[in-house]
Amino acid sequence: MFASNPSKRRQMILLVIITFNIISTWLHYTDNALFLSQYPGPEWFTSVGVISAVVVMTPVGLLGYWFYSKGIFWLAYLLLGLYSITSVSSPGHYFFPMVTPISWKMHSLIWLDGIMGVLLIGFLLWSSVVLKEWRSTSVGN
Repeated sequence: MFASNPSKRRQMILLVIITFNIISTWLHYTDNALFLSQYPGPEWFTSVGVISAVVVMTPVGLLGYWFYSKGIFWLAYLLLGLYSITSVSSPGHYFFPMVTPISWKMHSLIWLDGIMGVLLIGFLLWSSVVLKEWRSTSVGN
């Protein structure tokens, strides 16, 4: 189906990556907000702030995907790069002293989110540096 259209295949790959990224981020951020006192982090973090971040950043990621699917690559790269910060920053918890030992669930959510962010950044680098899709004259839609 997508074999004859590499552009559509790459859009599907990005859609899968962004979908898993959104799921992992929502799982981690929701857990973080619910159990904020158990997660290591700066004292100024609040549950409302954590949820607000994911509510604001999710549309940024979706908009980035939309721009990518329309062949507007530089704007897509910018927005998806910004969105990836929500995930790749998750292991930042380990830079703060642990108040209580964090659970296997919390470790799993932190690392799942971080790995999904790295996967998204990997896709962006593949698209922009290796494939140089931004040079494409054809729109991916």
